[in-house]
Amino acid sequence: MTKPPLTLYLAAPRGFCAGVDRAIKIVEMALEKWGAPVYVRHEIVHNKFVVDGLRDKGAVFVEELEECPDDRPVIFSAHGVPKSVPAAATAREMVYVDATCPLVSKVHIEAQRHADNGLQMIMIGHKGHPETVGTMGQLPEGEVILVETVADVATVDVRDPDQLAFVTQTTLSVDDTADIVAALHARFPKIVGPHKEDICYATTNRQEAVKEIAPNCDALLVVGAPNSSNSKRLVEVAARAGCDYAQLVQRSSDIDWRALDGIKSLGITAGASAPEVLINEVIDAFRDKFDVTVDQVVTAEENVEFKVPRVLRQPA
Repeated sequence: MTKPPLTLYLAAPRGFCAGVDRAIKIVEMALEKWGAPVYVRHEIVHNKFVVDGLRDKGAVFVEELEECPDDRPVIFSAHGVPKSVPAAATAREMVYVDATCPLVSKVHIEAQRHADNGLQMIMIGHKGHPETVGTMGQLPEGEVILVETVADVATVDVRDPDQLAFVTQTTLSVDDTADIVAALHARFPKIVGPHKEDICYATTNRQEAVKEIAPNCDALLVVGAPNSSNSKRLVEVAARAGCDYAQLVQRSSDIDWRALDGIKSLGITAGASAPEVLINEVIDAFRDKFDVTVDQVVTAEENVEFKVPRVLRQPA
């Protein structure tokens, strides 16, 4: 039986970013240096496949520092942690390694600098997301106000409208953030923003690639985890860019084949914490059912690399 033809537009860049790559490497190097178990506070990155693979090697994932013994190393996830967490680890004389993405750390430094200058902070982010919790936790309670939507800006209650600054979660939609930033500037003309938008290069690049391919696709799949903020934003970007069917899948077993019946063109991308092996698994699943022609659409080249902390580069 002949397979129906399918043009598969493969977005590039896609998948792992430098911060995720570094965070995974940190856990692997910690296991090599200190042996198992090594504790990790929160999922190191938001991807079940990656987390399960590290768990098999001896990583123990916990949500709070209290769940870690004093005598084993602990790693803080790529999303960043409130200042109280390393302070508590130091008080317990624990060995800890901070795997916070350097681009998230940059936002933390920015928030502290604004606070030192007497400015109250507004954070554009998602309530409860570990990155938002970590950034807000850099300053005392009440010093950072969270806004999630343009509507939130209208009701936000600030101490002094002339003494404000804003930062953003790094994994948000570029377009949504632009609307919220515009609303902040309209309501608080003196608000101070970052020198460069806080949304990370990888988030921006993956969204731009999706915008490029989405109008040509009958359907678009984003390989990523349901708790991955940047992956969920890619689905929204695809829908907004004109793709009628955009869905998040963790791996090939999640594909809804009935919804894809009759398609002639498909877009595939992946969130920043999805490994290439899962992307290839999805492509192979389509090869089984279609006569696939792959067209890789490259919108940017990425060559960013972040060093792992010095403690892991030194001999045990």
